[in-house]
Amino acid sequence: MSFESLGLAEPLVKAVNELGYTSPTPIQQQAIPAVLGGGDLLAGAQTGTGKTAGFTLPILQRLHTFYTEHRSAKRAVRALILTPTRELAAQVEESVRAYSKYLKLRSTVMFGGVSINPQIDALKRGVDIVVATPGRLLDHMQQKTIDLSDLDILVLDEADRMLDMGFIHDIKRVLAKLPPRRQNLLFSATFSKDITDLAGKLLHNPERIEVTPPNTTVERIEQRVFRLAASHKRSLLAHLITAGAWEQVLVFTRTKHGANRLAEYLDKHGLSAVAIHGNKSQNARTKALADFKAGEVRILVATDIAARGLDIDQLPHVVNFELPNVDEDYVHRIGRTGRAGRSGEAISLVAPDEEKLLKSIERMTKQKIADGDLMGFDSSAVEAEKPEVRERPDVRNPRTPPRGPKGDGPNGGGGGGGRRDKGKDKGGKEKAPANGRGERPAREQKPREGTPAREQRQPSQPPRAAADRAPDEFLDDDVDNFGNRVDYVPQAKPAQGRGRRPGAPAQGGAAGAGAGAPRTGQPQGRQNGPRSSNGATTGTPPAKRSGPRNGAPRDGQARREESRNRRPARDDQPREEPAVQNPRGPGPKIIHKESKSDRFPTPEQLDQLPGRPRGEKPALLTRNR
Repeated sequence: MSFESLGLAEPLVKAVNELGYTSPTPIQQQAIPAVLGGGDLLAGAQTGTGKTAGFTLPILQRLHTFYTEHRSAKRAVRALILTPTRELAAQVEESVRAYSKYLKLRSTVMFGGVSINPQIDALKRGVDIVVATPGRLLDHMQQKTIDLSDLDILVLDEADRMLDMGFIHDIKRVLAKLPPRRQNLLFSATFSKDITDLAGKLLHNPERIEVTPPNTTVERIEQRVFRLAASHKRSLLAHLITAGAWEQVLVFTRTKHGANRLAEYLDKHGLSAVAIHGNKSQNARTKALADFKAGEVRILVATDIAARGLDIDQLPHVVNFELPNVDEDYVHRIGRTGRAGRSGEAISLVAPDEEKLLKSIERMTKQKIADGDLMGFDSSAVEAEKPEVRERPDVRNPRTPPRGPKGDGPNGGGGGGGRRDKGKDKGGKEKAPANGRGERPAREQKPREGTPAREQRQPSQPPRAAADRAPDEFLDDDVDNFGNRVDYVPQAKPAQGRGRRPGAPAQGGAAGAGAGAPRTGQPQGRQNGPRSSNGATTGTPPAKRSGPRNGAPRDGQARREESRNRRPARDDQPREEPAVQNPRGPGPKIIHKESKSDRFPTPEQLDQLPGRPRGEKPALLTRNR
């Protein structure tokens, strides 16, 4: 049977023949006529049997016929193909472009991990076929950059994998926004109860095609198993690749971190390897896969992200470094080899704790996997893999460098950075920290050489609120209810009306020893008394001079000197420090107000204040202006 006999147009047959395909596969012989008939389809076949061409070629044929009969029809998205992974989406769209080489049809691919702008530009120019992952398709739907009102055909490729990855909710959201009258095609390599339930809700009187029994492997794939300890797996893998002269190997691991470690180990031993998994950027994943297909990289270490639909031409070897937790994933993993009627080899490295997984896989595939030849590998002669120990980060001080072993310098035991309890080993006791919280005492700051004495001052202690202070009580002191300084300077210059509230007594020279005197540790305001030779202010204010001194007018130099002597030196004032009582504890509660009117207390709070003089304004709650 040829492709012409299936009802395909001459441009499609020409493109297929140029790709080297002369006769259709069994799944293509049954799927192509079913799709051309316009009904729903549920197809299942082994991986690597040509399912992609089984739905791509008839879709192109239907769209070609539509535009031939409706030449005035506008270009719109008429076919949508959903895939579970980005790599599979890119591969399907590449097949669509290759098959439609001689047709006037446009296609585009949409997936996450890359910029959405080029995809929006392609949609604006007009496309007929869209290949997408569910997540990125929903992004375009939410942004209203894609119009699916004219959709005629919907394809779910690798539907079982999409359900395994948790895309069922995204698929339901997509289906809710599609036109009800359309053709639905569901392709899967394995059939499960979830797939059957989805098909019952999505498909209407579908035609079911099963070329081979479900959940079976290709007969041309030679499967072998090696039983050994997990610590010797990577040594055996490197030995098999070297002794067997394997030039192209796809290795599957269970975790992303395990894929990175295995790739680094193989690369260190002279075997070029690269890892591909979900934590890699899309550009890195695309480049790694392209280099592996081109033969520039010998080994590709991947998670199950590469287990579905990837078509690597003439891939001879697939290795299960760790068995998958899901039995069906084993079928898809080894299905990367032995594609299009070719032969391949699948090897599984099984540790003692993976025997149950192996038995489950053998029950599903209904075959016994034979043991492989170690090819002279001696596990006792190689060094076992040591378990990786990850150091916990120092949460208390992230900037502290990691501690090294004793005698390694400043980070080791010889440099003072070793164990803190080494005094206990010698029978001595460590001194308890002074603060009682297990913190190291603050290091005493030594004055710099050549620094003036006035710059070598100690910072003043910030004011602290009383522990028994009521939260609803407003006091006229230097600390508000939240532990912050007030926004005003208390009674700094009574002569100019600054620093005192209406109704408060003015500060005089005799009141300096009373309640109106500045508090200890607070920055003092400008005093009205003359200064002595040492800069101290006397208690008696000087008399005003209304006339010239000695009959001569005062020049500008004398004014500047007097002004400099009157105000205190800037360096002599104590530095204001933020009112933080406990740097490691919870900080002061800051309330941000939107407007200035919200920063004052409410009338109800003002009424609760005892003995507030009439016309007196309350203190601000916060420092925010």
